[in-house]
Amino acid sequence: MKIKAWAALERGKPLTEWSYDPPSLAPHEVLLRVEACGLCHSDIHMIDNDWGQSRYPLVPGHEVVGTVLAVGSGVSELSVGLRVGVGWQRSSCLACDDCLRGNENCCDRIQSVIGDGYGGFADHIVMDSRFCFPLPDQIPTEHAGPLMCGGITVYSGLRAAGLSSGQRVGIIGVGGLGHLAVQFASRLGNQVTVFTTSENKAEEAAKLGAHDTVLVRNGKPAKTPSRSFNLILSTVPAALPLESYLNMLCTDGALCMVGVPNEPLTFSLFPLLVKRRRLLASPIGGRAQMREMLDVAARFGVRPIIEKFRLTEINTAIAKVRNNTIRYRAVLVPH
Repeated sequence: MKIKAWAALERGKPLTEWSYDPPSLAPHEVLLRVEACGLCHSDIHMIDNDWGQSRYPLVPGHEVVGTVLAVGSGVSELSVGLRVGVGWQRSSCLACDDCLRGNENCCDRIQSVIGDGYGGFADHIVMDSRFCFPLPDQIPTEHAGPLMCGGITVYSGLRAAGLSSGQRVGIIGVGGLGHLAVQFASRLGNQVTVFTTSENKAEEAAKLGAHDTVLVRNGKPAKTPSRSFNLILSTVPAALPLESYLNMLCTDGALCMVGVPNEPLTFSLFPLLVKRRRLLASPIGGRAQMREMLDVAARFGVRPIIEKFRLTEINTAIAKVRNNTIRYRAVLVPH
C-alpha cells in the first residue's frame, strides 16, 4: 500500500498531496489509520524550518488520533481496532537515566513524529507502539488530538511548577495552550487568575473555569492581585516583564514557561532570591504523565475548543494558525 499524505516539499511552501511507501513494521511498531489530527504551531515551525531540524518532504501532524490496523511481532500492549493517540514524541532510547525515571521526553536521543519520520496529515501513519496511548472512551476523537501535544504541554508544566489543589494559580495567555491550562488548573480544585490582553478572552476564560482576570496593557499587568500565587504558567510566545510576574509569587512559588519567547530573557536575580522562588521551563511529558493527563481530562471533562477542517483544507487551516485567528485549536479530519 501507499500512504497518501500532505507534505511540504520545500521550506515554507504550501502543503501538496504526496505519497510514500511505508516501511515494513518493526517488531515494536504499529500501523494506524488516521481518524483526526490536530494542527499545532510547532507544525508550522517545522514547515518553515525555524528550528533547523526539518527534512523535506516533510509531512506535519503530531496530534494524531488513529485506529490500530496492524501490529508488529513484538507488540503486546496494543491490539487491532484500538483507538490511540500520538503526540510530539516518536521514540526514545528507553535505557538512559531519564527514560528509566519516566522522563522519556527529556531523553538525549528523543525522536519526534515529524522530524524523524512522516506525520499524521495522512491517511495512515507508522508509529512506535510504546508511544501510542489508548484513549479513554469519554474523550471524543476530534477533541483528543490537541490534548496529545497542547494538553500534555500545559499539564506537564503545571505539575513541574508544583500544581496540586487548593492553590492560587496564574495563567498568562488564553490561546491554544492557555485555554487548556485554565481547565486543568481550575478543575483540579485551584483558584485561577488569567492574564490576557483581550476582554473577550477574559469572558471565555471565565466560562472555562477562571475565577479572576488581570488585563495586560502595553505588555504589563494592569494591576497586582491582592494575594500572591503559588505558581504562574506562561503560555505565550512573547517576552514578558518577568520581575512583575515573579513578584506576584509567594515564597517557594514558581513561574513556569511553556510558551517560548522569540528573544532572550532579562531579569534581576533578587525577585527569586528574596522569596526562594523558581523560574523554569517545561517541554511535553513522559509516558506515565501522558496517561495521567488523559485520565484527568476524561474524568474532569477537559476539552479543547476546536475548529474542524477537512484534510484537503489543510492550507486554509495553516493560514488561520499563522494569522492567530483559530479559536483555539485546529483539527483535521479525513472527510
